[in-house]
Amino acid sequence: MNDLKFSVLISVYIKEKPEYLRESLYSIVNQTKMPNEVVLVCDGELTKDLYDVIDEYKENYADIFKIISYKVNRGLGEALNSGLKECSYNLVARMDSDDICREDRFEIQTDFIKDNPDMVIVGSNILEFDGDINNVISYRKVPITPEEVLKFAKKRNPFNHMTVMFRKEEIVHAGGYQDMPLAEDYYLWARVLKNGNKCANINDILVYARGGEGLIKRRNGIEYVKKIIKLRKALYRIGFINFGELIVYSGIHSVVAIMPVNIQKLIYSFVLHKK
Repeated sequence: MNDLKFSVLISVYIKEKPEYLRESLYSIVNQTKMPNEVVLVCDGELTKDLYDVIDEYKENYADIFKIISYKVNRGLGEALNSGLKECSYNLVARMDSDDICREDRFEIQTDFIKDNPDMVIVGSNILEFDGDINNVISYRKVPITPEEVLKFAKKRNPFNHMTVMFRKEEIVHAGGYQDMPLAEDYYLWARVLKNGNKCANINDILVYARGGEGLIKRRNGIEYVKKIIKLRKALYRIGFINFGELIVYSGIHSVVAIMPVNIQKLIYSFVLHKK
């Protein structure tokens, strides 16, 4: 087994379900290659049940858990930037507080990075489920090679955020997570790619992610259209996309965002996320 050391970065806020957090943390500490550190950011005051889960893992894995707590919710971008500063290792794996890692995720990713020392970000495909992990909805397949990732990133997010493992120094050099609601990660990847860094995905499902109608509803309506346009303008300003790509992809994503939820579900299931 390789000897690469890495941190896991995870953020949790008050609306998270304790049972989801417990499943997520369990999947992190029951890996074929254990993380050397888990940095968990409590983004604002949490419920007693959430604190109980965190205390349980902090007590049982005191040598690797580092808890960062804020009294006021700062939002995902700020929370992750704060946690990133506390990560002791240059190699950092992201994880969401309601998703589940496959048991060999970290071993596969660190092996890949060891074999590809010039790689800055490596992610993977995800399997999406609703409620129970056996209730599979779909999966999201992402581009694999650095060339495919760069091309795909012009039109859509080339990574599943909860699957990425990256080099901290290059993420910080690109400016870290910045204010871009529901797209903090996409905007960051674009800046990392704009800097000429090599990024790729492993053609395998390494994380099981919670999906369902709630996820789609957050990406529906005029307010979400405003977020799409804000992101696209930002990508244009930094020179990552050209004016034509700004207009075309702003239009396509905006049209999808104002469609009825039932139609959006069909598009996500059969076009964007494979059934």
